[in-house]
Amino acid sequence: MASSLTCAGVVWAFLSFLCAAASCVGFFMPYWLLGSQLEKSVSFGTFRRCSYPVRDESRQTTVMVEQCGRYASFQAIPSAEWRICTVVTGLGCGLLLLVALTALMGCCVSELISRTVGRVAGGIQFLGGKCSCGEGTGT
Repeated sequence: MASSLTCAGVVWAFLSFLCAAASCVGFFMPYWLLGSQLEKSVSFGTFRRCSYPVRDESRQTTVMVEQCGRYASFQAIPSAEWRICTVVTGLGCGLLLLVALTALMGCCVSELISRTVGRVAGGIQFLGGKCSCGEGTGT
């Protein structure tokens, strides 16, 4: 097995892959975002929602449906912000997986990843992790 990566590069490749897999699994799980609305616990996932508000036209109020269901379409996601967040996070998971798989291929193929490319990719991952971990949800 020819590799252009150093020992640290191989460790980085495997850790990148594990982080990418964990991020992708977490993104596609039904309990991606948790919170509360109308004093009820709610959750939102890419394809599923639990305990969601609906408008009761007969009483002219909003009531909480305490069951889980899938979104019928992308437009059924309740707000533009949630749709944007779904797209951006999905793209981020895809790019993370692409970088991780490329790094793993670098373990098997010589001269696939140069030292400079490896350092830049590692730095971008580090900065991206620092930026996303520094954001709070306010809850």
